[in-house]
Formats: sequence, structure tokens, C-alpha cells
Amino acid sequence: MKNEKWLITRRDFMRGTVGAALGTSLLGVGRVFGAENNARSSLVTVVRNEKVMDAEGSTVDAKILREMLDQAVMLTTGEKNAKDAWLRLVKPKDTVGIVRNPAAHSELYDALEASLVEAGIPKDKVINARGLPSFSGADTCTALISLPALKVHLATGIATVMKNYIMYSNVPSKYHGEGGAKLGEIWHLPIVKGKTKLVLVDALFPLCDKGPQVDPRYKWAYNGLIAGTDPVAVEAVCVRILEEKRRLLHGEPWPLSPPPLCLEAADRIYHLGTSKLDEIQIKRVGWAKDHLLPV
Repeated sequence: MKNEKWLITRRDFMRGTVGAALGTSLLGVGRVFGAENNARSSLVTVVRNEKVMDAEGSTVDAKILREMLDQAVMLTTGEKNAKDAWLRLVKPKDTVGIVRNPAAHSELYDALEASLVEAGIPKDKVINARGLPSFSGADTCTALISLPALKVHLATGIATVMKNYIMYSNVPSKYHGEGGAKLGEIWHLPIVKGKTKLVLVDALFPLCDKGPQVDPRYKWAYNGLIAGTDPVAVEAVCVRILEEKRRLLHGEPWPLSPPPLCLEAADRIYHLGTSKLDEIQIKRVGWAKDHLLPV
């Protein structure tokens, strides 16, 4: 196949038992699930502001953060104001669940909730849908907004987009092996399937090594939000940022370990979106220093 620029090599993808089992589908057994997301846009928006947070990551400017959020949603939808942008994604009749990873800033959750309410979504219809299915309320949601943080994980390589719904599986440990190759399976569970209207990644103060435990040596002020409706494309951009930061720290390539097999599997096996950077339109706005993305 021509012009395929996979972030994860085929050798990485085929490594190990789960990778090999998934690889069988690539060799002709067929799809695991239908390609329900073929019509999704592979536009990913990256909004950054140098002043949204202090250098230590301890204080967030709520006003600037809200401006960044509204800008991200407008750029993602092509609308000229935040209200119309949200109404392209969700409707007032929806019950909207925000699935916030604990590492995502609470200020971003608050800004997201406020922006939705101002767009006409009743406040009692915007819920915190994080947690196990039995008490998250996600089963009652008609729309989900995924709110992960940009970070690595020692079991899955990356712990951002594909991993953000892991609690809905009831058995998170099942998905921690083989670089999280089967995480895409969770996105086809009835509690989740077809509900995700936006992926919004908190990239204010990411973690590029030693996760999930936080090592301050590998945290830095990226001061960004990453948004899109194609979860795999958003994850691909996240992987690129993390690996470029790691390369800068070491002065040479320093790939994520283990390789985040969830990324290519989400594309080639679970058909949730595209993982190839050359098929993703990245729209960057704001602070340009060290954006770590293709020019």
C-alpha cells in the first residue's frame, strides 16, 4: 500500500499474542466490527495559549481556558460561535455525559459544562459520566464527550483517548496487556457505541514518561487543548506530540514503550478512525513554540 505512514510499525503490531491474534484480521479473516465511523472528519484541532497556565502547572487561568475551549469547538465544527458549534454536536434534548479522566484539570470540566449550558443544554442534562457502568450514568446518556489527559502508561504506551473508556468494560485489567491492543473493543460496547460527539484532550501539562505514576521530570507546559470527532486521529496526534517530546529530551528517537498498539488496532481492526498522520488535517492555532507537530 502506498503512502501509508503508520506511527506504529507492523513489527510492533504483530508482536505478542494479542498483537498476533489481531494481526490475523489484517491477513484476511475480516473485520471485527463494522466501519461505522467512515464518514467522520479526520480534522484535529490543536489550540495553545502560553498564558493559560503558570510554568509549574499549578494555576490555570479560567478565562483563557474557556476561550481556548470555545475556539477548539468552533474550529472543529466550522461554526463561528460556540453555541452553534455545540449544537452541531449535541442537542438540547440530549443527556450529555462528560467522561473526565482524573488527570484532566477540573477547571476544564467546569468550562466544558458551562459552555454546554450556555449553548442551551439543560444543566441537569450534563452529567459526570466517569466510572464503572453501574454508577457512572453513562447508560442514560445519549451523547458523550471524552475528556482525557495527554499522558503515557507503562502497560499501554499511551493512556489518552482509546483508554479513557476503560472503566466501562468492568474488567480494566483485561485491556492492559499488549500495548492496549484491544482497547478499541470497548468503544463498541452498547454503553458507548455511537455516542461520542467530541474528544477533547487536556494537553495543558502532559506526562511523557513513567506513567501512570507522575514523575515531575517528564511533565511540561504544553498549554494546549486537542480536539476532534475522530478519536483515532486525535490519539495519533497525541502520540506524535509525546514521541517528539521524548526525542527532544533524549536527543534521539525514544519511542513509547510498550508501543501503543491500541492506535493502529483502533484503525485497522476496530475501524474507529484513521491513525495515519498523512490522512489527518491538523489545524494549529495560538502559541507556536515547540508545538511538536508536522509543519
